[in-house]
Amino acid sequence: MGKDPRAVVRHLMKAGKVKKKCCRSKSRCKKCPVLALQKAKAAA
Repeated sequence: MGKDPRAVVRHLMKAGKVKKKCCRSKSRCKKCPVLALQKAKAAA
């Protein structure tokens, strides 16, 4: 999965590992798409 970070997050959304929309809680939850995007950008 060495694609662009957004494609990685989209794949995780379809797999059900990440939510489609951020709930904007102060401490981001584990299924947050914003957090997943940051992790994917760091890995790239």
